[in-house]
Amino acid sequence: MDHFPGTSWGKPRDDSIDPYATFPVSSAKHLNNKQSFADGVQHTQQPIVTGTSVLGIKYKGGVMLAADMLASYGSLARFKDIRRLVPVGEHTVIGAGGDLSDFQYIQKVLEARMTEEVLADDGHILKTPQIFEYLARIMYNRRTKGNPLWNSFVVGGIDKASQEGFLSYVDLIGTTYSAPSIATGYGSYIAQPLLRKVLDDLPNGHLDLTPELARKTLEESMKVLFYRDARSLNKFQIANITVDGVEISEPIQAPTEWAFAEGLRGYGAQTQ
Repeated sequence: MDHFPGTSWGKPRDDSIDPYATFPVSSAKHLNNKQSFADGVQHTQQPIVTGTSVLGIKYKGGVMLAADMLASYGSLARFKDIRRLVPVGEHTVIGAGGDLSDFQYIQKVLEARMTEEVLADDGHILKTPQIFEYLARIMYNRRTKGNPLWNSFVVGGIDKASQEGFLSYVDLIGTTYSAPSIATGYGSYIAQPLLRKVLDDLPNGHLDLTPELARKTLEESMKVLFYRDARSLNKFQIANITVDGVEISEPIQAPTEWAFAEGLRGYGAQTQ
């Protein structure tokens, strides 16, 4: 029985008519049994679980990267064994700062791409500059869609034939550059001056930098970041890329000294 026959006469009984045949349900065609909030596309508004600075420096015969192993949930030091330096291919390492879930997505994309290269078996393997360009295109593509991957990447590697090191940076909006030393996040303010000073004091820059001094510089910079960066941890890794391949160290702790904190106003016994 039609409760309001005047509104439904001449109209077919289909999915657009409600059970009481009172009037067409205009939204039924568009919802298709989905929730109404599913119509809007949801993009990441801010990163949730994040990693902080990544450092990189070129030296004679190779490249070194460093990153701590902390993943922060907001300001909470939540996960303390996260490896943010990952090898890609034989002579490339990627260090990631920013959102860790987006970094995991990038890892899967790069692994799939490298697997395709191996399966092609055409005698060609992607080198570090090519991997970097591929990563940069991914980042810029997502930025253009208005749904960026919230990361800053440092890509380091070496060309086995020319023995020339490669060190470059790309961020969430697709900005890229190359330099003898690179630092992301808070490290770009605190650690980058330390890296540049070491290189500037050498006559030929990174071409005169030894592996021992490069490692010492990174360790000192990571210690300074632990002192100054509230999102850092005194547990980090150093990746060394040479023509012989990639070597990523086990977790390292730098020696620290906190006795001076007793004299700080508001921290130790001194309150005024």
